[in-house]
Amino acid sequence: MSYPEIRPRRLRRNAAVRRLVSETRVDPAELVVPMFVKEGLTEPRAVASLPGVLQHSRDSLRKAAVEAVQAGVGGIMLFGVPASRDETGSGGIDPDGILNVAIRDVIAEVGDATVVMSDLCLDEFTSHGHCGLLTPDGAVDNDATLSAYARMAVAQADAGVHVVGPSGMMDGQVGAVRRALDAAGHQDVSVLAYAVKYASGFFGPFRDAVESALEGDRSTYQQDPANLRESVREVELDVAEGADMVMVKPALPYLDVVAAVRAAVNVPVAAYQVSGEYAMVEAAAANGWIDRERVIMETLTSIRRAGAQIILTYWAVEAAQLLRQRY
Repeated sequence: MSYPEIRPRRLRRNAAVRRLVSETRVDPAELVVPMFVKEGLTEPRAVASLPGVLQHSRDSLRKAAVEAVQAGVGGIMLFGVPASRDETGSGGIDPDGILNVAIRDVIAEVGDATVVMSDLCLDEFTSHGHCGLLTPDGAVDNDATLSAYARMAVAQADAGVHVVGPSGMMDGQVGAVRRALDAAGHQDVSVLAYAVKYASGFFGPFRDAVESALEGDRSTYQQDPANLRESVREVELDVAEGADMVMVKPALPYLDVVAAVRAAVNVPVAAYQVSGEYAMVEAAAANGWIDRERVIMETLTSIRRAGAQIILTYWAVEAAQLLRQRY
């Protein structure tokens, strides 16, 4: 049969019909909001390149965590911005470092009402801005970094975090973190592996948010944007090492990768809608070039359609509120 017997437009005739037959839905419980907390702040501070995103004080972070829970988001991913840095990123391992203190604050405020996650990487804490420890000639030392990640994971778990997110793209990082957590009695702490993280130009505003001290680039450990098969290999290795969930970062430029990862593994797949993706939409909307809310929801739906069950996005709270109004 063909036209006029077959008329696909019947299923688009009004909003109620379109809603009934929608193939892909984004749920607030699938959204995770990244939050930044800066040591020493007494009031939250705006991030100029990320309109609407804040560096939080400890007090404002607690309030923002409650707001996120009330909106129904599925999780909060915490990033720390220390007052000082050193060559080894010791502030990330210090139990009284800003990130570990923030974990305790948020857990005390919201408990198990949402999933509290923490970035597990040294880049925010090192004076050179790299994700690992350096050799004397300035290269990132993979195996020495694993030891630091193991100690950092235990410190975050001791602070009460539900999920750690090793994001440095070191070979063997998931296995090292999993073994350290288990040995310290934290068998119930989950690992969300940043399994696929590209050396992307979309990270720029994030580096403003964490006041990155990076010199050079991260191409020797983050992935080449040209590669897809390598991503599947990275994911399979991380699952074999004990990852409970895996993530692709960035999201929109790599929807094909999200789909390939979803097809390759049976653990939950996350995607991080990164700062550059967010900033582009906000800039275009500010100029009146696009319908802001419509584009926000369209981008999130595309990531979900590609296969990501979990989406990290700076719009998580707002999007959750919009979804509740819609449905």
